[in-house]
Amino acid sequence: MPLFEIETESHIMVGWAASSEQAELIAQQNFPEEKILRITRRPKDLWVISKNLLGLTQNIEPCDVARDCLSRASGDKLHAIRLYMLETGADLNQAQKVIESNMARGW
Repeated sequence: MPLFEIETESHIMVGWAASSEQAELIAQQNFPEEKILRITRRPKDLWVISKNLLGLTQNIEPCDVARDCLSRASGDKLHAIRLYMLETGADLNQAQKVIESNMARGW
């Protein structure tokens, strides 16, 4: 089954679907209030996120606080960043790196 990248106004989802129509249906089921901006069939059965591009050059372990914030925010990255800042007192840049690195690890 092909791997699709589905971009909405606030999210980028990656998932397997039989067709682009099924990928669109998956996005609509998970985020019905968001407009789909792009659906792309991935050329390979692999999704890669560059840690260097995200500025994560250190070996960072998964963070339970960040994962809890992501869970409470239902995967909404911006809301999770705000929650993490409130929970830990971290600044915006640090909170963004922690949340994004935990998203990359599949919270």
